Amino acid sequence: MSTSCRFAVAIHVLTLLAYGGGAALTSEFMAGSVNTNPVVIRRILAALRVAKLVSSQGGPGGGWQLVRPPEAITLRDVCRAVEESTLFPLHSRDPNPRCPVGANIQTALTAHFEVAHQVLEQELARTTIADVMHEVKVLAG
Repeated sequence: MSTSCRFAVAIHVLTLLAYGGGAALTSEFMAGSVNTNPVVIRRILAALRVAKLVSSQGGPGGGWQLVRPPEAITLRDVCRAVEESTLFPLHSRDPNPRCPVGANIQTALTAHFEVAHQVLEQELARTTIADVMHEVKVLAG
């Protein structure tokens, strides 16, 4: 039961692009900031491109750029772009239907998980990449 760091890395990459003020950045440069392999960054950037948050240009001086201003990209947008599975998954296999808990636990949890997911999305919609970039600048001094 591991969790993904795609969401945090995607926010990192988008904040880095915003911090760059519109300059095209390479996946190698971004990987250096994240301290990971450029392939990991390219996979995340591919998902962000599908979501129309970034675009790329090849060749000398090419790289990745934001498609929208950082004020127009919410953390909810980012989460939806890179998180492929539900945030609160149920059992991967059906629990024992002869057990009173096993037979009913998934039904009991579904509504709670849905409410939690909605609250999380509402909160993520309140924060933009511009907000995160501002926080980074303040922390950097």
